[in-house]
Amino acid sequence: MIKRRRFLQYSALAGLSANPGFGLFNSAMAAGGSARIVIIGGGFGGATCARYLAQLNPGIHITLVDRAEKFVTCPFSNAVIGGLHDISYITHSFDKLRQDFNIKVVNGEVRNIDPAGKKVILKKGKSLEYDRLVISPGVDFKWNAIEGYDRKAAQQLPHAWHGGPQTQLLRQQLLAMKDGGVVIIAPPNNPFRCPPGPYERASLVANYLKQHKPKSKIVILDAKDKFSKQALFQDAWDKLYGEMIEWVPGSQGGTVTRVDVKNKTVFAGGDKHQGAVINIIPPQQAGGITHTAGLADDSGWCPVNQRTFASTRQQDIYIVGDACIAGKMPKSGYAANSQAKVCAVQITASLQGLEEIEPSWVNTCYSLVAPDYGISVAAVYRHSSEGIIGVDGAGGVGPRHAEPQVRSMEAVYAEGWYKAIVKDIWG
Repeated sequence: MIKRRRFLQYSALAGLSANPGFGLFNSAMAAGGSARIVIIGGGFGGATCARYLAQLNPGIHITLVDRAEKFVTCPFSNAVIGGLHDISYITHSFDKLRQDFNIKVVNGEVRNIDPAGKKVILKKGKSLEYDRLVISPGVDFKWNAIEGYDRKAAQQLPHAWHGGPQTQLLRQQLLAMKDGGVVIIAPPNNPFRCPPGPYERASLVANYLKQHKPKSKIVILDAKDKFSKQALFQDAWDKLYGEMIEWVPGSQGGTVTRVDVKNKTVFAGGDKHQGAVINIIPPQQAGGITHTAGLADDSGWCPVNQRTFASTRQQDIYIVGDACIAGKMPKSGYAANSQAKVCAVQITASLQGLEEIEPSWVNTCYSLVAPDYGISVAAVYRHSSEGIIGVDGAGGVGPRHAEPQVRSMEAVYAEGWYKAIVKDIWG
């Protein structure tokens, strides 16, 4: 594993291309000053891109569209489900973007996109004209990919993979569960948003159960045979939670194929499992508007020029975050933030008629296994003829056999990372 000092050096290089103060562009935008930029999605990708475009291009017209008045993050939603934080901790206002960066925020649902007319059409009939369009819609679900699991079923067996009411519903179900109950968590196959997320969730639910309902058990019915930071998670589970967590890989009957909502039963590998609380995380694809607008391919995700994040299907449209195909980068909040900064710089270059910059990116993912026990993985990425690839020797998974104080500090870093990135995006 690379030493922390060297990783931080790589991280600084990865962030340089997205830093609005590094001096590649004139602050007075001759070409871009009157440009109209519309951004769909106010999360880690969209809000970041809006803010950095505004900083790079004083006077530019930026409109950010999101269906909600406030954004509730998926990162740290597991801490809410596990009782470490309240929902307000992961709820963020767009007010700073309005006030400090003169970004117009429109609360509404996008019905369609007209690439020829360069218009975004909202469900209420209003349209927004653009010169450049950025889309960061996150993920949507492949409803009914698991028999019996659709939008209606999610109101009883929550996925909790969008921050907000689903987060609160899963938390409430855990609170109501009697001691001795079984919690079933069913992660999907790759690719999906936040690869370590289901296993952090199992960890923090176990932390809650150990304190309040110690006779209970968690069964992870997994569609995969391996998962992110697996050895670190499983070592921690053995140490902290004993036999409370059982992981069933896909090859051993872990793939859920059918759900009986009424009887709270899931079917996997020829067996049926009944749970007091059932968390189904369904297979995923790019957010719905990308399919409506023809921006996604047969994989369900959006192909882009991985140097600029420009759509390969429509001109002057860019896609960042979970929805895009970004080479070796995972679908994570930090990855979306890093991609959005590079995208903002590339759009600025295109508005000024300048050459594209040579980009690099960084991603760090912390997971809490307990309030004072954290683990992490980090990587730096560069562009190549193959698209986005990892930089050899940069980053890596945290040490497997670390002292308790290292795990404790990783938990502190996790909290610090979240507070810092929230400030970077929403102010």
